[in-house]
Amino acid sequence: MARLVMKFGGTSVADIERIRNVARHVKREVGAGHEVAVIVSAMAGKTNELVAWCREASAVYDADEYDAVVASGEQVTSGLLAICLQAMGVNARSWQGWQLPVHTSDAHGSARILDINGKALIERFRQDREVAVIAGFQGVHKDTNRITTLGRGGSDTSAVAVAAAIQADRCDIYTDVDGIYTSDPRVVPRARRLEKIAFEEMLEYASLGAKVMQVRSVELGMVHNVRIFVRSSFDRPEDIDPHGTPPGTLICNEEDIVEQQVVTGIAFSKDEAQISIRRVQDKPGVAAAIFGPLAEANINVDMIVQNVSADGATTDLTFTVPAADYDRATGVLAKAKDKIGYERLDGANDIAKVSVIGIGMRSHAGVAAKAFRALAERGINIRAITTSEIKFSVLIDAAYTELAVRTLHSLYDLDTVRHS
Repeated sequence: MARLVMKFGGTSVADIERIRNVARHVKREVGAGHEVAVIVSAMAGKTNELVAWCREASAVYDADEYDAVVASGEQVTSGLLAICLQAMGVNARSWQGWQLPVHTSDAHGSARILDINGKALIERFRQDREVAVIAGFQGVHKDTNRITTLGRGGSDTSAVAVAAAIQADRCDIYTDVDGIYTSDPRVVPRARRLEKIAFEEMLEYASLGAKVMQVRSVELGMVHNVRIFVRSSFDRPEDIDPHGTPPGTLICNEEDIVEQQVVTGIAFSKDEAQISIRRVQDKPGVAAAIFGPLAEANINVDMIVQNVSADGATTDLTFTVPAADYDRATGVLAKAKDKIGYERLDGANDIAKVSVIGIGMRSHAGVAAKAFRALAERGINIRAITTSEIKFSVLIDAAYTELAVRTLHSLYDLDTVRHS
């Protein structure tokens, strides 16, 4: 017998029939003798509808009232799933974030979980064999007693946090894909599903364009050592052995992966924009004058490259921002031109970031150089490069994205290698 957390996203609970399918998945695990807590998202599209209603009601609104509205989507799903489970003869009860409680910060719309009291759930597991159906994405601020929400993808974070609080043996993230792949199968048809991926690699994946898991949920899993399985909710519940290894990808500690490949996968993002500030005085305080105003405007800066001129008096600074923030960023920098003292501001939003990820890079030299040669042979110009211990990223013209991803995927033998 194991203690499991099962999380189902919006597409998995999009309508009543899919909610019944989820209930069959839950019943399978209960029938195998497992103790089960379920985390649910709002039905597909419902959160967007609730957000639109807030904006229609008023152009300016209190963030805490916004949270009260948008948190209701998960409340509906949790109640409906509990009803479906009860109709199948499974003892179940719905829980809202404030009922556990899930205590969070007071940053409405993007709150962080501070602690969860899992005692009530554990007690009900033991006494009543009761399935807890918990509304994800939400919590409560202890001092104000107001509902809070965790931001987009917050139900993943809820699931991992609940798993840590009740000391679950596993946290299963059910979604519309059957695991983590070496790259996006829509771009690389020969991409392979990974059997295992280390937490650190998954953090890079999630932050570099992969949409399967939310970054904060992976961070929580790593800190609390919660084993996470990413698996499909569209597999037939009756075809799965609840006592066997689940189909999907296990996110785990590096030590749990027997044979680690040098490169695990290739991620990419087209949601990037490049800004270059030309001929800035090379003196202390200039970087602060550039990046301080951007930080105050809540604009995230990623890749940063600095080139000093031959005379050492001026420098060029190139960096990337999210494409959605490109116009705002250039506007902020234009206002600060006198303080920064640059000669010219250049930019481009037709670029892409391609990243090569793998813990095995720690102990292998020349991994990046191999990629640079392969891209050059394909006529792909690299605008900027950043590296870390387990990944490197290149900035290229967006038109070459698919060619670059496929080239690198083949270069590192990911077309044929399965990880174990």
